[in-house]
Amino acid sequence: MTDQPTRDRTRAYWDTRHRERDTLASGGHIGLDRPGNEIFYAQRLGTLLTLIGDLSSPAAPLFVLDAGCGKGHFARALARCGHRVDAFDASPEAVAQARAKGGGPRYDLAALADFRSPWPYDIVLCVDVLFHVLDDAEWSAALRNLASLVRVTGRLIVTDEEGPGLTPRGDYILHRPTDAYRTELEPLGLTHTLFRPYGFRENLVGFHVFTRTR
Repeated sequence: MTDQPTRDRTRAYWDTRHRERDTLASGGHIGLDRPGNEIFYAQRLGTLLTLIGDLSSPAAPLFVLDAGCGKGHFARALARCGHRVDAFDASPEAVAQARAKGGGPRYDLAALADFRSPWPYDIVLCVDVLFHVLDDAEWSAALRNLASLVRVTGRLIVTDEEGPGLTPRGDYILHRPTDAYRTELEPLGLTHTLFRPYGFRENLVGFHVFTRTR
């Protein structure tokens, strides 16, 4: 498990990034300009809506959890589409800015492995977060906790590449293969049902969909 000084440095990095960069770059692609990030967010949101839908029923909207929500861009968009959205992030700066924007979601401050809920969710969503968790034990604990929040027939949607092995990129990214996710999630009753790549420029990341079957 990552030691406390490393966790503190990581939290400080994200707090600083959320404080100093604009709404899109802080949780988007720091190598893109504003128009590039607008396209990147729009393309990911469009794909998400093909996976989730814009509204299940006005009388019974989907109950969605956005884990590692950053400043709440996707959480607010899904709320506008009629879903009931809870969201959380480990960065106090990100959560403060998300709450200030309002827009419908309920926000909490928590790490991926620590968030608890009295109810399960139809959709648990974790966009571009897990591959920033470098420590394997911490990554496993986070993934297993997110899986525990998915109701039967519900879906866990996480993003990563689909490569054959571990792929580090820079200081804060470690991509893991699909089999690593299957190894953690299949014993918990979640089956890998779909991979949908972003299809954005050279980006190899996409949405992995796991459906709870038991």
